[in-house]
Amino acid sequence: MDSKKTVKVAADKKVAPVSDKEQQFAFGKENYRLMLIGLGVIALGFILMVGGGSKDPNVFNESIFNFQRLTLAPLLILAGYVIEIFAIMKKPRD
Repeated sequence: MDSKKTVKVAADKKVAPVSDKEQQFAFGKENYRLMLIGLGVIALGFILMVGGGSKDPNVFNESIFNFQRLTLAPLLILAGYVIEIFAIMKKPRD
């Protein structure tokens, strides 16, 4: 058989063969790297939000209202989403 692939369309019309080199991924290597970085930043934000509770329900723990949980973690999560949007919108290099 021929190493070239053909694409079938409606009514069994054949179009020009498509070689393996012409088929590309939707995103480039840099886009995927940025997506992984964004996911890491989001995960770090959620990890920083964890904790601060008390083992005894009758005792109040003030550490739930610290800077890390109320400000830093949500900002990291938002930054991660901005990185993800940028990674999706960035054109891959040819």
